[in-house]
Amino acid sequence: MNFISWNIDSLNAAIQHKSPRGELTYKTLEKIAAAKPDFFSIQETKLPENGLNKKQDEVLEELFPNYLRFVKNSTPPAKKGYAGVMTLAKEAPISYDKPVIDAPGTMDQEGRIVTLEYPDFYLLNVYTPNSGDGLRRLPARGKWDDQFRHYISDLSERKIVIFSGDLNVAHEEIDLKNSSSNHNSAGFTDQEREKFSRLLSAGFIDTWRLQHPKEIAYSWWSQRNRLAKTNNAGWRIDYYIVSNSAKEKIVKTGMIDTGTRADHAPIYLQMKL
Repeated sequence: MNFISWNIDSLNAAIQHKSPRGELTYKTLEKIAAAKPDFFSIQETKLPENGLNKKQDEVLEELFPNYLRFVKNSTPPAKKGYAGVMTLAKEAPISYDKPVIDAPGTMDQEGRIVTLEYPDFYLLNVYTPNSGDGLRRLPARGKWDDQFRHYISDLSERKIVIFSGDLNVAHEEIDLKNSSSNHNSAGFTDQEREKFSRLLSAGFIDTWRLQHPKEIAYSWWSQRNRLAKTNNAGWRIDYYIVSNSAKEKIVKTGMIDTGTRADHAPIYLQMKL
């Protein structure tokens, strides 16, 4: 079974592809479509509350014909066109949920989690809140991490859990190029790293690190720094995480090359399910 996950940084920008960056994004989307994954999890769709417009719907149907779509968009009082997740699936789930995890502020309304239930596993698409400039959202982010850990721990008592997404944390120093200068940057604070350690200790596996214990590879490069991608000054903040009980079912993990396009690269997971 094949899974792909990607923070697309605006689904509309990819579909319209009117800029050079948009063209690169669309080409990556075409590459994913050609791979025909069983599941494609998208983060940061940035769609309005009422969802896809006609053109967006038509292009997605052309690229991913007959896939089912499961969507959580940002809704009031959260900001319009903010965050958002969408999961495309070849097969219908037993159930579909847009869970409220009692996160602080507007985080539950920002379009951050979609959960699909299948006979043998739960599949979650997750976009973890960023701690923000000046770490203004770090305390709330910590509460999110706790609530999300409790949520997936409850699910894992019933069956295998598989979740992916932009989790906005580089867990260890090996997971980013400049660890010393970024020690207190959003995504690499002691709090965020400790919360991620607690998540794994609750019974979950970082699939890529399991298969690549000492390999250096990144899934995100800053758009603000034009040389970040060229110099491979990146971070690994996108993950496929699975329950410990599914360890032997993991076949292959990796990143999908996006060429010169900065920001996030798609990640993939193959499992025997």
